[in-house]
Amino acid sequence: MNIESISSICRSLPSVTEEIKWGNDLCFIVGGKMFCVVLLENPVKISFKVPDDEFEELSSSTGIIPAPYAARHKWVLVEDIRVMNKKKLEHYISQSYHLVRSKFSKKKQDMLGK
Repeated sequence: MNIESISSICRSLPSVTEEIKWGNDLCFIVGGKMFCVVLLENPVKISFKVPDDEFEELSSSTGIIPAPYAARHKWVLVEDIRVMNKKKLEHYISQSYHLVRSKFSKKKQDMLGK
């Protein structure tokens, strides 16, 4: 898995934008809210939101920790994207996107498209 693959997964979701924040973090955004952050370091790291009931188990997995500054919102940090296969990463990115998007009003969700 590489940055280009992650970007492709994120950009395939409706109404996604991206921007660099904090100098070196590639952020993927829907409706003004982040759902995925790629830390452009070596090794490349990725952070995303997970459901409350998956947070503890996932954040205790090898190579995955509670995300600094965002763990209280149930975000995890994968310390090296090479520890996660493409299928799992696609699942978690999509899940994060839908978790973030689900918090929007019906009107805003409709504006963002299907």
